[in-house]
Amino acid sequence: MAFEARIARGPGVEAVFAARSDLLERALSEALARGCSGIISFGTAGGLAPELEPGTLVIASSVSGPFGILDTDPEWSARLFAAFAGTPLEARAVRGTMAGVTAPLTGVQEKSSMYRATGALAVDMESHIAGAIAMARGLPFAVCRAIVDPAWRSLPSAATAGLRDDGKTTILPILRELLKEPSQLGTLLRIAGDARAARTSLVQARHALGVAGALGV
Repeated sequence: MAFEARIARGPGVEAVFAARSDLLERALSEALARGCSGIISFGTAGGLAPELEPGTLVIASSVSGPFGILDTDPEWSARLFAAFAGTPLEARAVRGTMAGVTAPLTGVQEKSSMYRATGALAVDMESHIAGAIAMARGLPFAVCRAIVDPAWRSLPSAATAGLRDDGKTTILPILRELLKEPSQLGTLLRIAGDARAARTSLVQARHALGVAGALGV
């Protein structure tokens, strides 16, 4: 999403984003044509492991998804994780498998089923695409994702209504969903709190990774 890209980009780091897989593939391919030493999937994720709170950071050892098991670069991933030592993130960072999906997992039962099937700590819709492109180009690949909606939280339709194909959000579809079903408001407010925790972790992670020089491959 656009806010994830704003956090990620900086000197020596180009950030691309899109909510639709073909647009993300195109954006990644265009970025690679300009020159790239590695690809890191950076942003938010849905929680699958029930013990993980919003704001938990996942440094993935692999991504299990539509393209099978894609291993991340072990040395790069270790440096990413080590960058959090001595920071507020040290107690909120974990390592393990990520799951990749082609459509959002919005319900508690869907998340539970995915967790039982894969053992993955979290799930997103982009890491498997980034990983497949990195593998095809022979580039190092890593994942740093913050839990935004925990395993025990179902997302109401209003939560995803405003997401556009280009990864930006618009408010009108969200308001329409709330007008149709006002009872969603309470859950949306709780999700907003979860999102603040995830955003805070991403900002802190970006700072820590930059200070440690861990974003360079």
